[in-house]
Amino acid sequence: QVQLVESGGGLVQPGGSLKLSCAASGFTFSAYAMNWYRQAPGKERERVAGITGFGDGTNYAVSVKGRFTISRDNSKNTAYLQMNNLTPQDTAMYYCNRPSRGGPAYDYWGQGTQVTVSS
Repeated sequence: QVQLVESGGGLVQPGGSLKLSCAASGFTFSAYAMNWYRQAPGKERERVAGITGFGDGTNYAVSVKGRFTISRDNSKNTAYLQMNNLTPQDTAMYYCNRPSRGGPAYDYWGQGTQVTVSS
């Protein structure tokens, strides 16, 4: 079965960096685009970044463009999110997402990893 396991979250000071990882299993990793989402308390889930199956195309939310970089290593079945110049507004639970060809209701999600930006 499809499994997505995020790691790499934690507490970081403003201006700091973190790199999140999403280890995937149970499907042909390179056949699917991957996304990172985040959700802060009291806010809707927000799509942060996406990457194509072979990593040749990426896109970002305006709020993170120029600071975050999504990447993937298909030999390791892992997607990454490098986050630089973090601000308190980046504090959220971050989720790895694998879209489903059946539509958003059938997407796969990891359990999330908490990122807290605070001094």
